[in-house]
Amino acid sequence: MNRGAWAAVVALSWAGLPVAAELDEDALADVVSNPSIGLYKGYAEFKMAHYGEARQIWFALAERGVAEAWFNLGILAEDGLGEPRDPALALARYRHGAEAGSVKAQYRLAQIYQEGRLVTADAAQARYWLARAAEAGDPEAAAQLKAQRSGVADPYLAARELEARGQPEEAAAAYRRLSATGDLRARTRLAWLLEAGRGIPRDLAEAGRLFRSAAEGGEAEAQYALAVMLETGVGQVRDPDEARRWLQRAAAAGNPEAQRVLKAHSH
Repeated sequence: MNRGAWAAVVALSWAGLPVAAELDEDALADVVSNPSIGLYKGYAEFKMAHYGEARQIWFALAERGVAEAWFNLGILAEDGLGEPRDPALALARYRHGAEAGSVKAQYRLAQIYQEGRLVTADAAQARYWLARAAEAGDPEAAAQLKAQRSGVADPYLAARELEARGQPEEAAAAYRRLSATGDLRARTRLAWLLEAGRGIPRDLAEAGRLFRSAAEGGEAEAQYALAVMLETGVGQVRDPDEARRWLQRAAAAGNPEAQRVLKAHSH
């Protein structure tokens, strides 16, 4: 693939990958040859609302055993993005990803079994997957387990539960209140909802503002999201150099996606 030609197109300059209306077989092979870069590329397409292209990339990665791709495909099925909404299919994809080691899928399965919205509520399954996610290093899963054991409510986790139960407007309102108090986790989560339009109107400009604010405050997930926005020009003015700086900051702050992308690019 021609890197010089790539510089003239849209995004992911350091990845050397094209952003196309639809990836042909050769381009797709380039994307999936490095799973970390492929996941990043799929996320960039998702940010640009190119759900069909993101789905194409994630399916190719899932077929090669990339657990995180199954989680992303679950989101598409659950929200009906780029394909018909199908809760049963979403559940199957989340389970496939969770069993393959996706921490995000494990945490989402815990939420699903706890809320009983896509499947019959099952407290034992919820605890099992929450423990799996916590053991794998998911901070929210660990915080939720701690809150359950102590009986002390966490307002942020309560907002996450509203979102998991299919009440995005109420969750967004809770995130806004928490964000106003300086909770960067809530600010980042509100930005995710606005970016994807999950149950609330999509607002990329506001999502970009919130991601940047949380990123400047040190929130690693927001730093990663901001890096992709700056690389794609979605929600931010495109600036590949600044994008790389935020990606490096996200990796230094412990964001696993940023760490994988930088490690893949260094090879």
